[in-house]
Parts: sequence; structure tokens; C-alpha cells
Amino acid sequence: MTDTVTPIAAARAAEVLKQARRRCEPALREAISALPDPLDLMAAYHMGWCDAEGNPTDAGWGKGLRGALVFAAANACGVDGRTVVPAAVAVELVHNFTLIHDDVIDVDRLRRGRATVWTVWGVPQAICLGDALHALAIRVLTSAWPSAVGVEATSRVESAIVELCLGQSRDCAFEKRVGVRVADYLAMARGKTGALTGCATALGALCAGADSATVGRFESFGRELGLAFQLTDDILGIWGDPVRTGKPIGGDLMRRKRSFPVVAALSSGTAAAVELEELYRSATPITVTEAARAAVAVQAAGGRRAAALQADERVAAAIAALPNPNRAQDLLALIHFVTHRNH
Repeated sequence: MTDTVTPIAAARAAEVLKQARRRCEPALREAISALPDPLDLMAAYHMGWCDAEGNPTDAGWGKGLRGALVFAAANACGVDGRTVVPAAVAVELVHNFTLIHDDVIDVDRLRRGRATVWTVWGVPQAICLGDALHALAIRVLTSAWPSAVGVEATSRVESAIVELCLGQSRDCAFEKRVGVRVADYLAMARGKTGALTGCATALGALCAGADSATVGRFESFGRELGLAFQLTDDILGIWGDPVRTGKPIGGDLMRRKRSFPVVAALSSGTAAAVELEELYRSATPITVTEAARAAVAVQAAGGRRAAALQADERVAAAIAALPNPNRAQDLLALIHFVTHRNH
């Protein structure tokens, strides 16, 4: 994150993501349309394809990063990404199931600038929809590869979901826990975010016919990139522009979320860390004004810089894991997107 993104790298990343969304969307729409009512309506709303009454909209269904990772890994193995569309669709369905549940857990009312599913239909319906998308992802995989590849792909997805859920559980526990260490945070993030990004790149290689050692290296790449993504996300969660992020300003701090910058700041032993600790230990809700003070304290205690440096380390580890970086230009472009995005 310390280097300057070049226009060429930014344009390449944008094209990789655009192509991934273009490849995924028809199959995503087909899979979701097969859900029974009202699950199909709620899912289409969450994806930005319609409003709550079912009228078509074009709000967009997100960045499509995880699907793009599947395609890019397959390309790096010398296989046309179009052959692994079901795997890309599956990881996007899993990702969106976790977003719907995350919004419930975090009591977030906005997702991509729109009301979240639970605020429109209620918590029980949102939970049911997330579970349905999970099941749908597995159906897509097994329908595409009713063979040993499909069995392994399904096993990898389900293992990633278990790891992801454990990471989410730890993240929730951190909000009420004193003394969270940087190592604790990284272990949590490896599950919460790294498990699915690692699964995405592993699936791309697996469904492209790569051997187990190569699949493992692509999984390592994805896991490290996932950590870099989470660290960048944590920076945006405090200092990001709410117009671009679609999230309220200071939301993470008002929830007393122990994101990486906060954990690093609290471990700094500085006067700013003491001020931040007092805010986090207080029993009264953190106001918008106090959240702004907390953001200043986190930065003064070195939390923002520590997160950026840690992201750089994870990127270096990701590149080192690649079997042949010269054949992985799309994956390298996605690194630039992950570490230089503003939303």
C-alpha cells in the first residue's frame, strides 16, 4: 500500500473485475431465479437487480472480486476462465450469504448504499436467505462437476465456510474482549476473510486441472491476498469516504470494533492508546464526535501505518506463493485493486 498505483495497473484491474462480473452475472441470475418465492426476490434485491417490490434496478452486485480470483487462477494455469464459471458463481453466492448474515450480526442498515435485507424483510428472513444462498452454491458446484473434482471442490468450499464462521465468531468476541493482540487479530482474519479468497484461487486451479501442489500454492496466494484485503477494509472502515463505502462514517469505531488499526494502536503504549482505551472501555455509547476523536487517536498511535505495512507484507507473501508470477498477470492486477481501492 505504500507504492503509487499506476494508471495501467488500475485499468487492468478494472478490466479483470468487469470481465469477471460479465461472465458471472448470467449464471448468477439463473441460479437465483430458481429459488422459490420470496427467496428469489430477496436475493435479487440484495444483488441490486431489483427494488423491494421486484421492479428492475441497476444498483450493482458488488466488486465480484472472489469470482475474479477464480477466473484469474484458472488463467494462470493456462485454462480459459470461461470453463470455471460455476466455481466463480459458487464463491460469489457464498460471499453474498456471508454479507447478508454479517449485516444482521453488525446491525448494519446499509449495504452498497441501499437498505440491507434484514431492515426490509426482518432478521429471520435474512438468515433464511443467507442459508439458501449457501445451499445454492453447493448445488451449482455439484451440478457442474458430478465427479471427483466436484467432490473436492465442495469439500473445499464447506471447509472454508467453517473456517470463515470461526473467524467471524472470534471477530464478534473481540468486541467485548480486552487485550486482543495483533497475532490474535491476524489468526481471526485468516479465517474470516482469507479462507474464502484462498478457496476461490484454489478452486480456479483445481477446476483448471492443476495438480495438488499447484492448487495449494494458489490457495496460499488467495489467503495472503485475503488478509491484505481485510487490512485495507479495516483502514476504510475508519478513514474511508462514506459516499464511496456505502457505510456510515465512524461505524466500526462506534461499535467498538477491534479492527487491525485499533488493535495495533492499543498495543503501542502511547498516550493516544490510553485515550483510545478509555473510549473503548466506557459503558456509554460512542458518539459520532467521539468516533472522530478515536480515529485521530488510532492514527496518532500508529494504527493506520501498521495496518498499511502489514498489508504490504501480506502482498509480498502472496506474490511469493505464485508458481509463476509471469503467467499470473490478472492475479497481480487484482493485488493492485485490493490494496488501492477506496470502497
